[in-house]
Amino acid sequence: MTLSLSLNIPSATDQVWSVGQLSASVKRLIEGHPMPLWVRGEVVQCKVWSSGHWYFTLRDKRNQVKCCMWKMHAERAGKPPADGTEVFVLARPVLYEEKGEFQLVISRILPTSALGRGQQELERVKALLQKDGLFDPSRKRPVPSYACTIALVTSPDGAAIHDVATVTRKRWPCARLFVVGARVQGDGAVGELVRALRLVNRIPGLDLCIVGRGGGGREDLAAFNSEAVCRALADVRVPTISAVGHEIDISLTDLVADLRAATPSAAAELAVADRRDVLRLVDDLSVRLASGLTGRTRLAGVRLARSVDRLQTGMDRAIEARRTLTDRLAAQLDALSPLRVLGRGYAVPFDRAGRVLKRRADFIKDESIRLRVADGDVRARVE
Repeated sequence: MTLSLSLNIPSATDQVWSVGQLSASVKRLIEGHPMPLWVRGEVVQCKVWSSGHWYFTLRDKRNQVKCCMWKMHAERAGKPPADGTEVFVLARPVLYEEKGEFQLVISRILPTSALGRGQQELERVKALLQKDGLFDPSRKRPVPSYACTIALVTSPDGAAIHDVATVTRKRWPCARLFVVGARVQGDGAVGELVRALRLVNRIPGLDLCIVGRGGGGREDLAAFNSEAVCRALADVRVPTISAVGHEIDISLTDLVADLRAATPSAAAELAVADRRDVLRLVDDLSVRLASGLTGRTRLAGVRLARSVDRLQTGMDRAIEARRTLTDRLAAQLDALSPLRVLGRGYAVPFDRAGRVLKRRADFIKDESIRLRVADGDVRARVE
C-alpha cells in the first residue's frame, strides 16, 4: 500500500515578494491600529540629537523596543529622562521601512517616580560595594611607571586587543602582553570575566592588569556592573585599569579599579611609558649629570688651589717661625761661646797634655804651657 502526500508549498515560479513589498505589508499591519497605546517600561540609552529629537530604548524584564520622540513633543516633555527611569509613554507603533525596524513614536512621556529593575539592581550593587570600601580612594594603588608584563582581560574577538597591542608596541616595544580571553557581554559574560580575573593572579611576574572592552551601549556593559566581577577585580594582586570604552556613564569596575581609562587605547597609554619620553629624560639627565660633574670638578679644583695656597702660606709661616727660633738660640749659644769670652781679652791656659789649667796649683814652675787667645795659641812658661 502506497501513501501519497501532497504539500501546498509554493514553488519558485509562484509570486515572490520583494523586501520592499514585505516591509510595506508589515507596516500596514502594524500601523493598522489607529489609537495610541500607553506603554510602561524602563528608559535606557536616551540620546538627544542636534535636531531636537529624542531616541531611546524602552525595556522591561525580558523585552525591549526602540523609541523616538520628535522635537515638537520633546520640547513639551521638558528634560530628557535619565537612563534607568521607569516611565509611562503614549506611543504609536510604526515600522521604519528602509531598515525594517519596529519602533514606537512617542507623543507623551510621564515618569512613574520609580527606578527600573536594572537601575535598582545597579544601585543595590553600588551601595553594597560602597559599604565594603571597594570605592575608597585610600585602597587605590599607583600604576607602575615602567610596566613590562601586562595582562589584558577582554573578548578575544573584540577590537580592544588590537588597540592595546598597537599602542603598547608603539610606546614600549619591550612590554609583554598576556591576553586572557573572556566574553564581555551577553549570557555567561559575568562568569567568564570572574574566571579570567582569577586566572590573572596566576601569571608570574605580572606588573599590571587591564580589564575592559571597546565601545558599546549601556546594556552591552552590564557585565562590568556585576557584583561578582567587581569583587574579582578588587582581588587582583597587581594594580588594575578599567577601560570600559566609549561610554559616558561610568561602570562600577571603573570605580573599583585603581585607575580608569575612557578607552582601551587610553588604558594602554596609561599602562606603559613612552620610549621617546624616556629617551628625552635620559638625555636630559645625562646633560644635567655632565653639567653637575663639571661644576663639581671646577669647584674641587678651586678648593684644591686654595688649599695649596693656604698650605704654602702655612709652611712658610712655620719655617719662618722655626728660623726665628733657631737664630735666637744661635745668638744665645754664640753669646755663651768660650771664643766670645776670649774675644773680650781672656785667655785659656793648657798644659802639654792639653788639659785646661784651672787652679793655681795646676801651674808648675818652669813648665811650658800654651795660652789660647781669641786669634790663636801663644807659647808661655810659668815663672
